[in-house]
Amino acid sequence: MNTSVPQTMKAAAFDHFGGPEVLEVKSLPVPRPKADEVLIRLDTAGIGVWDPEARTGELELGPKRKFPRVIGSDGAGTIVAVGRRVRRLRIGDRVYAYAFEGGFYAEYVAVPADDVARIPPGLDPREAGALGADGITALRGLEDELRLQGGERLLIFGASGGIGHIAVQLAKRIGARVLAVASRADGVALCRRLGADAAVDGRTDDVAAAIRAFAPRGLDAALVVSGGRGLEDALDAMKKGGRVAYPNGVEPAPHAPKEVGVRAYDGIPSREAFERLNQLIGDQPFHVELGHVYRLADAAAAHRQVAKHHLGKLALELHPA
Repeated sequence: MNTSVPQTMKAAAFDHFGGPEVLEVKSLPVPRPKADEVLIRLDTAGIGVWDPEARTGELELGPKRKFPRVIGSDGAGTIVAVGRRVRRLRIGDRVYAYAFEGGFYAEYVAVPADDVARIPPGLDPREAGALGADGITALRGLEDELRLQGGERLLIFGASGGIGHIAVQLAKRIGARVLAVASRADGVALCRRLGADAAVDGRTDDVAAAIRAFAPRGLDAALVVSGGRGLEDALDAMKKGGRVAYPNGVEPAPHAPKEVGVRAYDGIPSREAFERLNQLIGDQPFHVELGHVYRLADAAAAHRQVAKHHLGKLALELHPA
């Protein structure tokens, strides 16, 4: 391993499952990358809406691990060591990563090389820390499940959240027309800034009327990344043969008319999916909204906020610039 890498690191870890208070900053050994892994010195890490369930033990991502446990599924930084079988990535590469087994609430993380990609030119490296999990999930929904095509009319329900605001931008790059159903006025404003053709507040606006104006002949497709008021009426506006996709974990699961296909899916990372995501982002400006960035010592406070209203995705700062 690179001789400049320290032996220990700071991490927000816990010794037993429980509430946010179990998260404490601990000094832990820096992981050693296996033959097919890379070691990343993290600058930022994403805080997933599912992370509290991992903290309480309700959700187990990857194989069961011993305590103290470090969670977190995505982040970005610089590669400082590579396993002996890794050829595609090198020490010094600025990268972002997404891996189910977690460990990103720390200064260093070791992850499989196939779960890592170089940060594309169009993306701010700091924002890249919150892209991996939500970006891959948005991509798989749009391309793999909905098979979205240019010119189609797409509804994104939950468009101002982590997955949703990324999906707005990816869908526009595919060439679709996008109606964003967001949360509150600030969420509507974010979606409009990111290129949505139309945007409404799902809590206060007439979603059904907005859809009729946006797609008089019906919606071709819908990506549902959150539940909420107006969803059932929205899906009633799908065309016959229309497609609906939603990530597993959306509650309640969406229902649509019988002639509309509804598919649940998982945002599984892979080298091929990262390559497609990077191709869509390219060198054109792409924005990941960091709703709030917390210090590692404030991970517990972040967990108290993650279920409350915020735009985009919360993040941790591990190595301040």
